[in-house]
Amino acid sequence: MPQPHIDVRYVAHLARLELCAEEIATFQVQLEAILGYVETLSQLDVSGIEPTAHPAPVFGRMRTDEPHLSLPLQAVLQNAPDQAQGQIRVPKVVTDA
Repeated sequence: MPQPHIDVRYVAHLARLELCAEEIATFQVQLEAILGYVETLSQLDVSGIEPTAHPAPVFGRMRTDEPHLSLPLQAVLQNAPDQAQGQIRVPKVVTDA
């Protein structure tokens, strides 16, 4: 399969980047090297490998959703400047749309 050519000038224009001629030449070589590596990877036989999101199993990424107060709730409410029905009241910050 022939290696596709990506025009760095065009990509820079899409990304709203101003590149000088030296930068374009440097990035063109780097981009062609990356595409060559992708071509090498596409030739690997992965027919017996299942797709994964992570290369290694991920454990313990979510903690249990339990409230944790270092003080009893009554002590917290006693220090609140405004409270009602066992809850802390705060000023309204959203105006009507």
